[in-house]
Amino acid sequence: MTLSDVDVAIAAAQAGAEVVARGYGAAHARIAKSATDFATQVDLDAEQAILRVLDEHRPADARIGEESGASGGALTARRWFVDPLCGTLNYAATTPLAAVNVALRDGDTDLASAVADPIAAELFWTDGRRAFRRAGGADELLAPTARSRLVEVNCDGPIDRPFVGAQLVADRRLRAAYGPRVISSTLGVAWVAAGRRAAYLSDGRLHDNLHFAAGIALAEASGCVVTDLDGEPLRGGRGLVISADAPTHERMLELVAPHLADVRAADGAAVDGAA
Repeated sequence: MTLSDVDVAIAAAQAGAEVVARGYGAAHARIAKSATDFATQVDLDAEQAILRVLDEHRPADARIGEESGASGGALTARRWFVDPLCGTLNYAATTPLAAVNVALRDGDTDLASAVADPIAAELFWTDGRRAFRRAGGADELLAPTARSRLVEVNCDGPIDRPFVGAQLVADRRLRAAYGPRVISSTLGVAWVAAGRRAAYLSDGRLHDNLHFAAGIALAEASGCVVTDLDGEPLRGGRGLVISADAPTHERMLELVAPHLADVRAADGAAVDGAA
């Protein structure tokens, strides 16, 4: 049976989500990656389930997996980005905030993406043109809106210098107009596309980042405004701002600007100190 790219993305994300859902609530051994990050056997098993789908339906394509690294075709511009469990720390603590991300790009063109919420049994997907939520076998078009006044902020970052996310959550100007939230999963990106968040913000270098590739594709296809922290295209820029509409995006950039300046000043001082 020949499946379209978006059908493969959906099947792959669902295969990973089934593994994650089965393991939810169990005790999980931790495979350390750093002092504050780890994987579980569920991460590994979910990635293998996703890769089996890709091996069956798109064996010639390249793929980059969070746990297994690069594999597949070396001479093709078609690349699958596989994040089998975004929110591992939440998941291991029996906190139902996690996502399974699968995205396909040809060069810089998004062809298909799927974000599965294995605990809520929801799937968000795009064919690169429109974006949908699937639940109970029915699809509905995603419709971003800023009505919630909730802003998702990624606070995972360095602790030895200023970091945009951590600073922004404490910003009184933000809290006067929006409710900052921190779920520590890229599920929050899909929530902007679905109208459950007004915006999502993150520091870091996110071009071709496998954690964010599927969510960014959803956001763009649903009509969200997507830029780096300076308001420029993501390619090569720093950080990520996704907003439900243009006025919200303009306000987010205004709120970020002074914190971004602090971060850049700290970066410059670190370079001077190392010289």
